[in-house]
Amino acid sequence: MLICAAAFAARAHAPEGFFDDPVGVYAGSEADELDASNDADDEDGDDAEEAESESAEPGTAAPGIRYSADMSDDELQKLWKDDLSSLGTISVGFADQGRLINAARMAQDEAWVCQRPELAYGTQETVDALETAFRAVHKQFPNSAPARLSHIGLADGGYLKPHRSHQSGRDADIGFFYRDDRTPAPRVRRDKLMDPARNWALIRALVTETDVQVILVDRSIQKVLKTYALSAGEDKGWVDSLFSGGRRALVQHARRHKDHFHVRFYSPRSQELGRRVQPLLAQRPEQNLMLYKVRHGDTLGHIARHTNSTIKLIQIANKMRGRTFLRLGQQLRVPLRGPCTRCPLPPAVVVPPRRVPAVATSAVAAG
Repeated sequence: MLICAAAFAARAHAPEGFFDDPVGVYAGSEADELDASNDADDEDGDDAEEAESESAEPGTAAPGIRYSADMSDDELQKLWKDDLSSLGTISVGFADQGRLINAARMAQDEAWVCQRPELAYGTQETVDALETAFRAVHKQFPNSAPARLSHIGLADGGYLKPHRSHQSGRDADIGFFYRDDRTPAPRVRRDKLMDPARNWALIRALVTETDVQVILVDRSIQKVLKTYALSAGEDKGWVDSLFSGGRRALVQHARRHKDHFHVRFYSPRSQELGRRVQPLLAQRPEQNLMLYKVRHGDTLGHIARHTNSTIKLIQIANKMRGRTFLRLGQQLRVPLRGPCTRCPLPPAVVVPPRRVPAVATSAVAAG
């Protein structure tokens, strides 16, 4: 009831039309039944830049525990078996090949609104980071309409149509702030109508006050933000490092991101716990899952034999009804009947220092 009341209050103070156009593309929660004979691998509606697993180097043994050192392996195993909820959020796998355990849900607030509350589940670190950034903007612009959060992910993570990522609780889609707080009509250029001051305040808060991993947005939007930041007195070297550092830049180009920011966060404790629980998955049958990407010629029977599962278990886990069709690139949740020997293990997470400017300008600090 508190969440609903907050949502009503946020809508009451927003201008007409503010909530009419969801950010980004529509995402449903039910698995599709598709045909694997199709040679086109077009299962994703977002850019390749979202595919974290394709650029990461999977690891084996972690070189020490950094973010969950308060818990021994024996304590972790006991809690995993006897008190799973006490472990907090657990991010398993990659952003584009993963899932979520004990998800945290983003509530509503005067500083933001969740446009799709059923898709507002993520790691605790992601939820905390979003709240921090949104409140920083609201503090600087107290009369602003609330920030618009579209998608984080499903309650148990996994594939969220049509995204490549949003699977392990670390990604969020955030709408732009516009000058008149009205969402433009489809196909209208957002870079001409967005409010540079508030959007830059959001980017600045994400970069300096949270453990952001990458921000994906079209170059046309980046140009507006960079121009405003320099005009507001920000340090040029720092701004260049955010936008023009090649693959090291925190703000990266993504061509389908002209109406929203796609933000990926580090979730160090949740990610480290995800690595540590992988050998323990078989001890909890309901969590003993692997993610399988459909390849040419696959059938459910072949996948079941290949992964030590059954057709029925796969159908139930993916909400498949009746005759089942598969599609190249489709990602399936596959319940296992034994330990997972093929689950991808991400490298140990190491959060870099936050990239803050050498000198905070008085103009920017004052808003």
